[in-house]
Amino acid sequence: MDWMDQGLVLSVRRHGESSVVATLLTAGHGRHAGLVRGGQSRRLRGVLQPGNLVSATWRARLEEHLGSFALELDKSLAAPLLPHADRLAALGALCALVDTGLPEREHHPALFDNTAAMITALDTGDDSWMPYYVQWELDFLRELGFGLDLSRCAATGGAEELVYVSPKSGCAVSRAAGAPYRDRLLTLPGFLIGEAPDDPANTQAEILDGLSLTGYFIDKHVYAAHDRPMPQARDRLVQILRRRFGQISG
Repeated sequence: MDWMDQGLVLSVRRHGESSVVATLLTAGHGRHAGLVRGGQSRRLRGVLQPGNLVSATWRARLEEHLGSFALELDKSLAAPLLPHADRLAALGALCALVDTGLPEREHHPALFDNTAAMITALDTGDDSWMPYYVQWELDFLRELGFGLDLSRCAATGGAEELVYVSPKSGCAVSRAAGAPYRDRLLTLPGFLIGEAPDDPANTQAEILDGLSLTGYFIDKHVYAAHDRPMPQARDRLVQILRRRFGQISG
């Protein structure tokens, strides 16, 4: 059996002397692995960079087999990010999350579209990708069935002054309702509910708050629930941004 599809390269691991096993996020077949013969060659190493968009043909004798890929590069989305440590780290984080968090061969067309758009947004030339990345992680949670409800307060039902998120329910909490428990609640950055920060310093703080929020629930539902660690690539992204924003030295 065989199929043809577009895919985003997520990861590559060596297999034998010249081949690799590549894992793609495909438009129509979800996260899917396959053997790429000659994948360690100079030509194919350029094609198989994580984040690249490829045309894939998969063939196998039976559907449950690993099968093999024939790949052609459609667009090099990774190469423009190489000079930018933060954007390259974001690319590594999202590829690692999809590669390790998404069930294999499960159809997620919206996630494919969002991920392709997110990778393209990394090459904007400014920092507009940062809030977009946090939103991508929220969408990732939703695709896996763990969406957060940030539309109204879980305690009062109101939609005013939503500044916290309950770590138990994943629902927003208003300032007044959450005040007695604020040390046990997660911070809800305003940009996730359509509010603009009032200065650049607050923008940086909100990005880190957003990553703390999404990271908590990704770890809780996707990794800790199965006794697995969060991908190091995702931790690396947070460390790079904290260093860039001056919260850690070095």
